[in-house]
Amino acid sequence: MRRTRIPIKSPREIDFMRTAGRIASDILQALAREVSPGKTTGEIDKLAAELMRQHDCKSAFLGYRGFPGQICISINEEVVHGIGGPRRIQPGDIVKIDVGIIKSGFIGDNATTVPAGEIPHETKRLLAVTEQSLYQAIDCARPGRKLADLCGSVEEFVEPRGFTIVREFVGHGVGRRLHEEPQIPNFRPGGKSPTLMPGMTLAIEPMVNAGVPSVRILEDGWTVITEDRKPSSHFEHTVLVTDGEPEILTLRPRTALPEMLGLPPL
Repeated sequence: MRRTRIPIKSPREIDFMRTAGRIASDILQALAREVSPGKTTGEIDKLAAELMRQHDCKSAFLGYRGFPGQICISINEEVVHGIGGPRRIQPGDIVKIDVGIIKSGFIGDNATTVPAGEIPHETKRLLAVTEQSLYQAIDCARPGRKLADLCGSVEEFVEPRGFTIVREFVGHGVGRRLHEEPQIPNFRPGGKSPTLMPGMTLAIEPMVNAGVPSVRILEDGWTVITEDRKPSSHFEHTVLVTDGEPEILTLRPRTALPEMLGLPPL
């Protein structure tokens, strides 16, 4: 792992991050409730713009390196970075929604995967494994732990359950900028690993495929799809490293079914 200088947030900056995270979560949950067969991805993107206006914030994605959407919205084999448009959600689709907002100069970033109606059993497992892998990683976001342990925890949970990790796209530090140090892959990186310290804010985001791990980018220059066109799942939280328990700044109720993993109900 390369040497990195990870920003440490002051108490005042953390307060701003908490506000940005709460708003990002509220917007994400509102958009997730709108996912249903017949809706277009463009309609959900347009609603995102209206919700951001109501919350007096703006998209962290719109215009970032030329990205044309308010949010990233990706369906089925689309892994991340899908652009809202005329595509209509179909029964049985899984829809990934990634919301990043800027409020008072700080960014909240989070994502979820939402089923549109009934989905196959194995796709339910995919969502449950991906969401649980996020929480496995969050549990490692503690002072004194190595970042590599956090990263490795995702792959170590996912792969024994028959799914694969996207390696080309990773999580990241987040704060005043959308992408700060460190990079946070969903697999154990080699080399010397940074030690986590209180005040670090991390966007942890497992991207998990039902089939092969390889991906490619479509001609729009943004949308990432699985090479074999099998479904992919994506969950993300912005997390603060504290003196003790990790604090999820984008807290929301869990949605995937823990019983799919043989775990007790939440």
